[in-house]
Amino acid sequence: MTIPLFDPETPRRALADELRAAALRVLDSGAYILGPEVEAFERELAAYLGARHAVGVANGTEAITIALRALGVGPGDEVVVPSFTFWASAEAIPPTGARPVFCDIDPDTFLVTPETVKAALTPRTKAVIAVHLFGNVAPVREIEALGVPVLEDSAQAAGSVGPDGKAGALGTIATFSFYPSKNLGGFGDGGAVVTSDPELDERVRMLRFHGSRDKVGYEEVGYNSRLDELQAALLRVQLPHLDGWATARHAVGERALAGVVRTPEAAPGSRPAWHLYVVRHPEAARLAEELPARGVGARQYYATPTHRQPPMRPFVPDGELPGTEEAARTHLAIPMAPTLTAEQVERVAAALREVVGS
Repeated sequence: MTIPLFDPETPRRALADELRAAALRVLDSGAYILGPEVEAFERELAAYLGARHAVGVANGTEAITIALRALGVGPGDEVVVPSFTFWASAEAIPPTGARPVFCDIDPDTFLVTPETVKAALTPRTKAVIAVHLFGNVAPVREIEALGVPVLEDSAQAAGSVGPDGKAGALGTIATFSFYPSKNLGGFGDGGAVVTSDPELDERVRMLRFHGSRDKVGYEEVGYNSRLDELQAALLRVQLPHLDGWATARHAVGERALAGVVRTPEAAPGSRPAWHLYVVRHPEAARLAEELPARGVGARQYYATPTHRQPPMRPFVPDGELPGTEEAARTHLAIPMAPTLTAEQVERVAAALREVVGS
């Protein structure tokens, strides 16, 4: 039996009756768009994170674009973003009219640092996207000390905790994805924008609904980007379990692989709820091919960094990004789930030992 990279269904089995009841509640209500379930989920998510406001939107990618627009990002501006990240972190910038400026990462944590961000700042920088990649927590407060608003891309970090609080409540504004495989996953697409600034909250709400506050007058060209009632209701069932799942993910991350591969390095003072468990090895590409034959899911996610993808050619940085290139070449995701058993963890470790030694 293969041990998959993701297993979002096993943790949900214990919640099956609650999930069905929530779905039926929405179907019976007749309210499907921006109703009581979305309002309740927004309150509950904000309270969980320790923020004042959360706004449900259609997906994590539009969450970033809308959050940037709320910050005032537009044509002529620049947004600093790491290249070693999922495509959407950078893809969401050009729709605002702004230009992505790629910065490097620390290859040990896979995170941006104040130093890598500072090297990419210019007088046109309007915002920085700090990605909490794989669930690790970027040093948001230190980056904001550089004088530029920070947008936390928390798509992979629901349940992660840093030295200053939960990921998603550390910077000026934050975004989440509720794609089914995420730590807090829905049953379709979904996302949220989180902030403690009431003016940003109002702008996000206006932008997610066509640029209107009252459905009559329109202030800007906005988006039709709304988290629907059904997804909100199902997410509400799961949210109270997120901390338990996060603790279990962190515990699985303590697996004994020393001397076999380099294990993930948590950022100082953080407790990551690993969304992906990404190890390092000089022959990561070979391991990604050979581990599945032994029944272990494995994948290199960002072997081609974002700045080297063809659509980003207009934005290729002038300098080198050595940390990014090293991480792209040597990273390898292996199975991670809050329900991985000790036996499964040992099977993964044994397969790694076999492949590394071969």
